[in-house]
Amino acid sequence: MANIVLGLGTTHSPMLNLTAQQWKHRAEIDFANQKLHLSNGTRMSYPELLALRGPQYRAEIEPDVMKAKELACQAALDRLADALERAQPDVVVIVGDDQAELFTADSQPAFAIFHGSEIATTTGKYGKGAPDWMLQVGRGYMMEDIYRAPASQAFATSLIQSLITQDVDVAAVSAVTDPTKAGFGHAYGFIIKRLFRQEIPVVPVLLNTYFPPNVPTANRCYEIGRRLRQVIQEYPADLRVAVVASGGLSHFVVEEDFDQHIINAIQNRDEAALRAIAPSALRSGTSETLNWILTAGVVDFMPVRHMEYYPLHRTEAGTGVGAAFCIWEN
Repeated sequence: MANIVLGLGTTHSPMLNLTAQQWKHRAEIDFANQKLHLSNGTRMSYPELLALRGPQYRAEIEPDVMKAKELACQAALDRLADALERAQPDVVVIVGDDQAELFTADSQPAFAIFHGSEIATTTGKYGKGAPDWMLQVGRGYMMEDIYRAPASQAFATSLIQSLITQDVDVAAVSAVTDPTKAGFGHAYGFIIKRLFRQEIPVVPVLLNTYFPPNVPTANRCYEIGRRLRQVIQEYPADLRVAVVASGGLSHFVVEEDFDQHIINAIQNRDEAALRAIAPSALRSGTSETLNWILTAGVVDFMPVRHMEYYPLHRTEAGTGVGAAFCIWEN
């Protein structure tokens, strides 16, 4: 029988592929953003956010403060990579979200599993001709060029078939036909590039967290996680399986209260709290919290052995990302 030996969760923000000094490039994007979402469901421009909050995070964007957070995040990622190396999994299930990298509005499943023999990344905006800092982000995402990585075809196919018997309607993706046009993106490339120290077959789980009208609820994501745990553990072969949540937490406005609520619920195995997160709180980048909620449904039979959190502010109004790093392990 397959055995889930490790759970990991990590933010995959572009900030983690840049130096603190380079975070200013992401700040410039915030200044032009007319749709900064808050967890209460409101949406506003950067000037409106600054008027609402004031420059209360000015001290947080001092160079030495940002540099300390950069180093802390990289150390946290090293700890996750250490844990993955120790666990020696035969396969890694990566729970991520697709952001118009593989899917389009013409075909946007709420929940999908890839069951091909290899994944291929695509380039998009991170390829040739992009500014140097975006190429650097792309390298961290395996998206400045096309890369291929092994996938666990038989295991993934079995998971799809078994989930269907568990009343989970799952889309099945069998191949990337032309990675110059569409392929796997940042949620998957980041995990492989930053956490893998050797080649490990993967099973990509793709959630539609970003694009209405078919974004699954937190309750449904947790439930799918529970059923995914069951079918993994029922798989007849002797496999060591790691499950990784990729993305989150709050962004592009850092909301520490929201992030701490999620972290506390995960640490306390508070299933009810995770299932009850309102859809209005899960907009834009913060929607990637659903990847953590689904993963918690899979791995929360194991205790949280390590959790770190850093609010990565990049403007005085507090835009940025709530960066979290988690290890579930017996």
